[in-house]
Amino acid sequence: MTDHVTVTDEDSARIITMRRPDKKNALTQGMYTAMADAINSAQSDPNIRSIVISGGPGVFTAGNDLEDFARANTSNDDSSRPMAATLFLRALADNEKPLIGAVDGIAVGVGTTMLFHCDYVVAGSTATFSTPFIHLGLVPEAASSLLAPRVMGHQRAFSMLVMGRTVTAEEAREAGFVNAVVAPGHTEAEARKIAREIGSLPKDAVALTRKLLKPAREDVQRRMDEESHHFGERLKSDEARNAFSAFFARKKKA
Repeated sequence: MTDHVTVTDEDSARIITMRRPDKKNALTQGMYTAMADAINSAQSDPNIRSIVISGGPGVFTAGNDLEDFARANTSNDDSSRPMAATLFLRALADNEKPLIGAVDGIAVGVGTTMLFHCDYVVAGSTATFSTPFIHLGLVPEAASSLLAPRVMGHQRAFSMLVMGRTVTAEEAREAGFVNAVVAPGHTEAEARKIAREIGSLPKDAVALTRKLLKPAREDVQRRMDEESHHFGERLKSDEARNAFSAFFARKKKA
């Protein structure tokens, strides 16, 4: 397990915290693997009633570490395709425990799309949500093309996923994918409180009702596969190659 992810079990909740503050919690393959393992192993543990995903105070995650995708973009085959990210997304789709997001600060790319798999999301008042896939010549992932319109409606989802517009915490609450907005620095504490509340409810009734509320797992997995196919093709495209080159040129000058 990477040092950039901590996993602790508290009462009846598993707390997964991204810890790479110097890189704004940009997700490495090791981080994806660690989080996938933490989610998957919770499924068979009857003592874990819910899962909390947090980035700690000040930041949720800046999304994918783009160097992974830059390497995949120049590869002649699919061997460098970031498979750990796929394992993490599969873990989200297969998860049967109530999932709570605690978002403080920025949530970029997968940092936003993973939230559509959550059952309850707490955001700090200064949190922002953005999905700049299009600007990189890519397409959305995590079945967000299915789940986001289901939660937000087509027009709001189009604005965020296609136009890449940033959404504030209050706008996210109004759109329906954030439940509560709290003061910065208090998101994880509030998420733990929600986890304790869920843990006090009848276990089997919670599990069955959650299953009834969610779209069919097969539909989510099918959309993930479709997105992944297009994502892999786009990663090799001239549009993506030029976008990555421009990104790293700006980063070098900064």
